[in-house]
Amino acid sequence: LVGEAPGYQEEREHEPFVGPAGQKLNDILKAMGIHREEVYISNIVKFRPATPKQTTNNRKPTPEEMAACMPFVRAEIGIVKPECIIALGGTAAEGLLRLEGSVTSMRGKWHDISGTPVRVTYHPSYLLQSGGSNNVKRQVWEDMLAVMEKIGLPISDKQRGYFLPKA
Repeated sequence: LVGEAPGYQEEREHEPFVGPAGQKLNDILKAMGIHREEVYISNIVKFRPATPKQTTNNRKPTPEEMAACMPFVRAEIGIVKPECIIALGGTAAEGLLRLEGSVTSMRGKWHDISGTPVRVTYHPSYLLQSGGSNNVKRQVWEDMLAVMEKIGLPISDKQRGYFLPKA
């Protein structure tokens, strides 16, 4: 899993995805039947893009900052050798795939980095900011089902029908 950059909480705890977005990510992984410890979690930028003494609202990393961190990201991919990569949000997708565009235009299909399949989906913080719109949640879940299928994880009828109308 690759996110954008550490936030304030992540910077303090030296751990990715530990704030509210991290809890949402944990919920998604749990619904997939995966424990957080079973996945490698990183960020496209290895430092918090903020101004000194700023405690909230990171700024988006610049293209130069992303480019400076890409050798580290490529090294992580080479060491971990993931079955697939999930790009969480537009910044992660732009940095990994060198594509510009919205998450909406990049999600729902497979991309490739040196033979490793990449799936783009919305960042967990977007799920929190969007008020938990069922449409966005459904799209994220569709992406997660595609990942599960790609790496050969079992998918239950309950998981497959999670966003289907209840009879």
